[in-house]
Amino acid sequence: MKSAGRQIAVLLIMVVLVASAPGTVRATTTQEKLNQAKEEKAQTESALQQTKENIQGMQGERNSLQGQLSILNGDLEEVSQNLSELESDIENKEQDIADTEIALQEAEETVAWQYECMKKRIKFIYERGDAVYLEMLFSPEGFGDFLNKSQYIEKIHEYDQKMLKEYIETQEKIEETKAQLVAQKEELDELKVKTEEEQSKVAAMVKSTANNIAGYADQISEAENVAFAYEAKVKEQEANIAALQKQLAEEQAMSKLASQSAKRDISEVTFAEGDRELLAQLIYCEAGGEPYAGKVAVGAVVMNRVMSSVYPDTVVGVIYQNKQFSPVGSGRLALALAEGRATAECYQAADEAMSGVTNVGNCVYFRTPIPGLTGISIGGHIFY
Repeated sequence: MKSAGRQIAVLLIMVVLVASAPGTVRATTTQEKLNQAKEEKAQTESALQQTKENIQGMQGERNSLQGQLSILNGDLEEVSQNLSELESDIENKEQDIADTEIALQEAEETVAWQYECMKKRIKFIYERGDAVYLEMLFSPEGFGDFLNKSQYIEKIHEYDQKMLKEYIETQEKIEETKAQLVAQKEELDELKVKTEEEQSKVAAMVKSTANNIAGYADQISEAENVAFAYEAKVKEQEANIAALQKQLAEEQAMSKLASQSAKRDISEVTFAEGDRELLAQLIYCEAGGEPYAGKVAVGAVVMNRVMSSVYPDTVVGVIYQNKQFSPVGSGRLALALAEGRATAECYQAADEAMSGVTNVGNCVYFRTPIPGLTGISIGGHIFY
């Protein structure tokens, strides 16, 4: 996620740079501007494609996480259900234990009563001794009554033995049952603790996964905004390319027209005060680092336009014609004029061009070389 966030940040910076910068290389002609615009458009389209791939990747991660979240929610529901059942079982066990304790208490009370009865009979027998039994046996009612009383005494003894045995068995059974219930409750309590831990663990995973999904949603939204910016920039660049293509076609038509149209002789050109300074400074801006022949060639292009019937007929008009020489639009020419930057070679080249010298024939355009462009190559320019 962090990596995707860094990519988005880089892409946003690229959008800003692409949108704000006219180009990394100074374009001096319409063809050069066109090629540069196409290159920038290709870069923007590449960045747009990369952004779309990033979005698809993040959407895939988000969908995967949503699948995991669905499974986790199912697990959490199951664990919660198990916990609910355990809590119900624990309540039932607690109730069983309480009922068993009541039953044990009742049994103990019954046994205690029986025990008290037995003590009284034993005490009675001990105090009266065998005389009681002899009296009962040898009463004047007769032998039949003797047998009945004998059987009665035996039944009393058997009853006492039976009740004592039942007491012991009942007490043992109740205590055994209670011990089993307590053990089962302890097991349930332990299982409840484990289930609560599992519930907490799954809940934490659900929260973490949900947060990750939300994070991807934010990143996808940011990336989509970047993609929208790139798409808008591509449309803007396409419009710019179309305009430059139209302008280039017009320039090529003008160049062709200029070669076919009437041309004045240099002797017919009237120069105004300041034309030499203006031409020398333009030569400095366009060919200051070129050999002397390149400086003369730039001056010759200006003069070829001045002498052509399809361009303005003054040096000022040609140089300041809309969107013809990039130093004019960028302000470099104005700065050169203000600071007087032109060298002696620039002035010498301007003088030769204004006298009618040309080393590029009737060429009215120049630019840095590009594949497929033919013309007269001088220094770092091609004249056509």
